[in-house]
Amino acid sequence: MISRARRLTIPLAGALLASGVVGATQAAPSAAATTAAGGGVTTVHAGSGDVTTKAASGSTSAAVAFWSPDRLRAAKDYTEDLGNSVKGFGKVSKATPDGKAGTVPPIGQEKGKAGTSKQVNLPNTVGRVFFTLPGKNPLDPKSWKYCSGTSVQGKFHNVVATAGHCVYDPVTNQFYDNWVFIPSYWDGNQAWEGKAPYGIYPATWFQAHDDFVVKEDYDYDYAFVNVASGFKIKWEKVGNTYKATKTPVGRLGDNVGGQGFTWNRSTKVKVFSFGYPAGPHPDGDRPFTGRTMKWCYGQSTPMPAAPKYNIQEHIGFKCGMTAGASGGPWLLNYKSKSRTGYLNGINSVAWDTDGNDRYDRISSPYFNGETYDVYKVAANRWTS
Repeated sequence: MISRARRLTIPLAGALLASGVVGATQAAPSAAATTAAGGGVTTVHAGSGDVTTKAASGSTSAAVAFWSPDRLRAAKDYTEDLGNSVKGFGKVSKATPDGKAGTVPPIGQEKGKAGTSKQVNLPNTVGRVFFTLPGKNPLDPKSWKYCSGTSVQGKFHNVVATAGHCVYDPVTNQFYDNWVFIPSYWDGNQAWEGKAPYGIYPATWFQAHDDFVVKEDYDYDYAFVNVASGFKIKWEKVGNTYKATKTPVGRLGDNVGGQGFTWNRSTKVKVFSFGYPAGPHPDGDRPFTGRTMKWCYGQSTPMPAAPKYNIQEHIGFKCGMTAGASGGPWLLNYKSKSRTGYLNGINSVAWDTDGNDRYDRISSPYFNGETYDVYKVAANRWTS
């Protein structure tokens, strides 16, 4: 992808501790240095793009304790509020590589290949992201929101990949609060039956592309979040409240693994997409509940430009998932036996391409060297 001319931007500031670089099997863009100070937000000049990093607000233990079973069940998908959708289908744009293709293998497959399977086994790495809206009363149920995401390979097994709008609010221009990730989440028939089989992992650091944070450019609608070691929680209802007993479970990647990562690939590849859709189609029909994980499979192609979201270089494929699936992964070369593949995109925008008031495609930013720059900062950041 050839980077577009940069428009006037607002300078961001902060400080960053950066470490080594996670290994890749092919050449990658060079990483550069860090920036200035103030406000806890940092712009990192890394290779071909700028990376905005921000420490999560509040304590990790408070974020974990905030999400009682009733709040998890009451959370609504935020993409429905944002209305991330496009109607119609015009002349396709041209997303092109900005360098050589690169690959980082999934956790556990650094030196080998996974077997094959004829079944589509759902990946343990995929789950729901929960957060509260910044600047709002966190006790107000209207502030309880969710997206989808996945664990991805990193040096310290602590990285979650999701959409940019699932970590940063384009309405208030702030990062979300009480952000946690629950892999393999399942919503039971009753609030206390909700499942977090591998634990709850609170955010410690957010990494997003500067062009999304500053300009809300959805060609950069991706983010990589560092999470702290997780907890399994046993909830006991006492009167009208819940009492939590927490048990440490360790690092995210050690418990569920982590998908590989790849960039600068062809725009026409076969991928699986996973997520937790819940929102309606434009005609009002709600075929999904968000309570369980869903998937799509198809071949990606370049998508048209969509000025509403500054989209010029998205790829998409046929899929009827709705809001709530945002942030869920696109996995290239997904193997059901190992439940792993290579992250090649994320669910960003839903499309009604034929105008019949039903979503029929989903699109993702094209992952190029600038995407790798953002990923690389997260992949090399240690958390407790």
